[in-house]
Amino acid sequence: MQRFKKFIDQHLHSENIKNSDQLSAFGVTCTTMPDPPEEFDEFEFKTAFSEHMDAVIGVAIEMGKVKRILLGLSGKNDPDSFMALSDTQLEEFLARRGDQLVEFFKFITQ
Repeated sequence: MQRFKKFIDQHLHSENIKNSDQLSAFGVTCTTMPDPPEEFDEFEFKTAFSEHMDAVIGVAIEMGKVKRILLGLSGKNDPDSFMALSDTQLEEFLARRGDQLVEFFKFITQ
C-alpha cells in the first residue's frame, strides 16, 4: 500500500471520477459518488478480483483531499458484503493490478 501513499492529501477531481470511459480503461467502476461531496465524504470504486469477488476501493476525502484509501473484497452476488483482504490476497492483487491502480489514482487526483 506504500505505492498509494503519494496520493494522500492530493485533491480528488470529481470531473475525472465522472469519466466512466476512462475509469473503464483502468478496469474500475465508481459505485458511490456523492455529488456534491460534503466536507468529509467517501467514494467507492470496484474492480474485478476473482470470478466471484470484486475488490472494493474506498477513498475517504476531507475538504476535497484524499485522506484514506481502503481496499477490501465484496461478493459479486452480495455487493453489500465487505471483508478485509488477507496479506497474501493483498500482495497478489497489488502484484497483478498495482501499476494499473497507480494510474487510476493519478487520473482521479490530477
